[in-house]
Amino acid sequence: MRPKILVVDDTPANLVAMRRLLARADADIFEASSGNDALALCLDHQFALILLDVNMPGMDGFEVAELIGESEHLRETPIIFVTAAYADDLNRMKGYSAGAVDYIAKPINDAILQSKVRIFLELYRARALLQHALDELSVRNQQLTTEVAERTRMEQLVRHQATHDALTGLPNRVLFRERLEAALAAGNAGGASFALAYIDIDGFKGVNDGHGHAAGDELLKAIAARVDARTRGSDTVARLGGDEFAVLMHDATDGPAALVRCQALCDAIAEPYTLTVADLRIPAKIGASIGVTMYQPGDVYDRLVSTADEAMYEAKRGGKNRCVLR
Repeated sequence: MRPKILVVDDTPANLVAMRRLLARADADIFEASSGNDALALCLDHQFALILLDVNMPGMDGFEVAELIGESEHLRETPIIFVTAAYADDLNRMKGYSAGAVDYIAKPINDAILQSKVRIFLELYRARALLQHALDELSVRNQQLTTEVAERTRMEQLVRHQATHDALTGLPNRVLFRERLEAALAAGNAGGASFALAYIDIDGFKGVNDGHGHAAGDELLKAIAARVDARTRGSDTVARLGGDEFAVLMHDATDGPAALVRCQALCDAIAEPYTLTVADLRIPAKIGASIGVTMYQPGDVYDRLVSTADEAMYEAKRGGKNRCVLR
């Protein structure tokens, strides 16, 4: 877009003369015969340069420059005062204070005018190119920010899918092992004690075989919700696969206290269910065999898991729907 120059002078002959002098400038020339007209044009156009007559009736050049300087989107516009009066130091300081960047004395020297106009047009074009580059950079930065956010979201999604059970939304075996190993490391470094409970559902196969996999899936989701709702926020409830679940109970002080918590889970799981599958309401009654063991200093992952698993099978052999502590 071609740059624009505004010429402000209350004398028509001066406007005509300035128009001729600026004919060779690679810019569109706008004219105003008063300060008010100049301000109105400034509201509608972005000027590369304003050539402003100082001595005008009504609103003089100093007042116009001051008003332009008060506007945030206009104050960067360079103003050259054009004056027939002797530009002494006092008037020059007044002009610079009002916002002028230079003076041109009347009668105007063509070479001086052309030189000053050319410099300010070059500055305007350079600033426009810089602004364009900054705008492009801003757009690219926004794109990069969006791309990074999307990549982070996708990484988090992939991480969640890799560490959580797709059906119940609970941590899966991978995340459960991470957290149990972290608890073991903390315990072996002198941290708090904890308990591990293994849960196997009694009667799940009958529901799954008798009413179909959809009913089995709904039952697993309902079980997961009950167990998750009856554990503490610091605990980890995981689905290990099939109808097997595990609970990492943090801050479990001793075996009897852990057993009480597991019995509450056993009782909750044994409460009747009503499953909704394809608009059908299916009643279900199951139980849970739970094996629980307390962490002991020096424990390792395989030994702790094996102990909880053995306790769970002992609960099954003892009649199911019960808890065993080992």
